[in-house]
Amino acid sequence: MLALLALTALTISCSPQVADTFVVSDDAELRALATELLPDLTARSGLELKAPVRLARRSRPELVAYLTRKLDQEMPAAEARDITESYRLLGLVPEGLDLRALLLSVYTEQVAGFYDPDSTALFVMDDQPTESLRTVLIHELVHAVQDQHVDLDSLTARARGNDRQMAAQAAIEGHATLVMIEYAASQQMGRRVDLTEIPEISAQMRPDLESLREQYPAVASAPAIIQETLLFPYLEGTGWVLRLWHDAGARPSPLSELLPQSTEQVIGEGPSLPPGRDEPTEVGLGVAGARYSNTLGEMETGVLLRQLVGPAAATAARGWDGDRFALVDAAGGPGLVWLTVWDDGAARDLFVATLRPGLARLPGPATLEPTDADGRPGALLRVGTRADVTVTLSGGRP
Repeated sequence: MLALLALTALTISCSPQVADTFVVSDDAELRALATELLPDLTARSGLELKAPVRLARRSRPELVAYLTRKLDQEMPAAEARDITESYRLLGLVPEGLDLRALLLSVYTEQVAGFYDPDSTALFVMDDQPTESLRTVLIHELVHAVQDQHVDLDSLTARARGNDRQMAAQAAIEGHATLVMIEYAASQQMGRRVDLTEIPEISAQMRPDLESLREQYPAVASAPAIIQETLLFPYLEGTGWVLRLWHDAGARPSPLSELLPQSTEQVIGEGPSLPPGRDEPTEVGLGVAGARYSNTLGEMETGVLLRQLVGPAAATAARGWDGDRFALVDAAGGPGLVWLTVWDDGAARDLFVATLRPGLARLPGPATLEPTDADGRPGALLRVGTRADVTVTLSGGRP
């Protein structure tokens, strides 16, 4: 929904010969554990440690202060209101939702550790039991080493747009989660485990990852779009990195030129490696009175279809190739326009036919019409407005 906060619960890797000198911490337990874990993480992540990593513990009140600062930086109150209003008009969140308060509650509840790109330090919550420290450190350590190879903040910058942000977050979190699961499996089995060699391993891992939904009350009670946005990077990102490594026959960095550019690429069954993969179409949407604009992407389009029509309707999001919505100031109050572009006319027509029965569930008068979008099959949804729009497209399918 928002590529939420770029809060990286990530992990680091390092070479055996430098592990003991590349861990900086006043906490003897954290220092010893990280030094032990780093050599194995280097091989599993496919990344080399370039600089020392700093570790420390933080309390829950300190986490709340950190999250509040991040929210102020990445989602100021005015922007949060525009995001909430946009998603309310799409039928995805209830009226009156305090998005910032909800995100603060969710993150405070579920975060066990985090890597802060601003300070290049890894923090573990001081309420974590000793037996869970390895798991927390493994995951957080893959993020620290990622940040030494690519600027994580740049990958999840809000200027990139919601769908590209979410795809990047899936690569970031999927990478760390896969390394963490592979390490845990190796410890259980008493031998080195390579998950890329196990058939259908993604399907086997999914139930455990799905269970995260019910472990945290704040997540379980959140609107579906919030739940899916929070869990998508772990659920789908892990499978995408696994598929990438399998297709490549090696362990290339998922944050390089291989970085997915859309959630369609993360969840799709097409090639995971360029140049064969389906690149998204960039949609430019001109509309008078627009005060906020962003993208949904295939993943959130599927959530919208499930919520407005029913679980089976999500399949009509396949064939998505690009979109953009705009929140507009209309005479009778806020309105919204949403333009989607599709791989072909059949995919567009299926989407329109599937979504139309759900329009009655939207909070304002709504129309959905097939349209020619700069020469491509498109669909235009209007909610609470009849504003004229102009469309420009770039990239994507010819």
